[in-house]
Amino acid sequence: MSRTIKRAAPPRRPAPRRRQPVQKVSFVDRMIARLPISEATLRRAVTWSITGLAAAGALVAASWLGVPGMVGAALAETAGQAGLRVRQIEITGLKRMDRMTVYAVALDQQSRAMPLVDLESVRQKLLRYGWIADAHVSRRLPDTLLIDIVERTPAAVWQDRGELTLIDSSGVLLEPVNPDAIPDLPLIIGPGADRQEAAYQSLLAAAPALKPRIRAATWIGNRRWDLTFDSGEVLALPEEDAPRALVRFAEMDGARPLLGRGWLRFDMRDPSKLVARKPGLDQNHALAEPAEVNGASPGEG
Repeated sequence: MSRTIKRAAPPRRPAPRRRQPVQKVSFVDRMIARLPISEATLRRAVTWSITGLAAAGALVAASWLGVPGMVGAALAETAGQAGLRVRQIEITGLKRMDRMTVYAVALDQQSRAMPLVDLESVRQKLLRYGWIADAHVSRRLPDTLLIDIVERTPAAVWQDRGELTLIDSSGVLLEPVNPDAIPDLPLIIGPGADRQEAAYQSLLAAAPALKPRIRAATWIGNRRWDLTFDSGEVLALPEEDAPRALVRFAEMDGARPLLGRGWLRFDMRDPSKLVARKPGLDQNHALAEPAEVNGASPGEG
């Protein structure tokens, strides 16, 4: 009886492993990896930018093709729903103006979709406030309004009918002043004095030596100034050529002090002479030349 001998099958050789192709990293990918932001943040920013450009392009196309404004507004609202909405407001240049007031003006919009925010309207509303001399309003996509404020500088305190108001050098009213906290600024008094602030500053510039001693200026009859000094005297200036008269008074006071010597009032409305009044008397003393002023005193006529 024959025996069949089965030979074992030769062991299978493992299939050779395929070499994986080496992935090359592009220059753009390497640059992205070096950025100090995550890839997700970068992708989100790119998506917002593309959405913003698409929305802007759609609005331009709608306007060029004459598509009704309602359709353009709908496109803008779609952009707003995609993320282009006002969510932040950055304000610069603000020192005295109330910040919440600026926020309220910026957010007073029918829609907060960025393409629908009327930048010029926001600017014009801000210019209605006395403190704001100018304003620049712009967008920073995807969700921020930028507002740069130029404020006015206080120049004087205007008193009229018992009310005190802070004004700038051109007479623009800024805000009421508390009588218990009057700032260290020139005080101008009388109806219409606020509109004379620029002329008053020119008057003071003519005699800088006297400027620190002037505590108040009263606008008389809408035509001329009475100056009150820190020593209590009042100087009546003429209607015409007041700077020249003030310079002459400064020269006379420099030659021999007039202020702080007991006089009550000086009158220069007559260009030919300086008239002084003694306290407690109605009689005036005409002091025509500096030499006479030098020798005069409140007790001499």
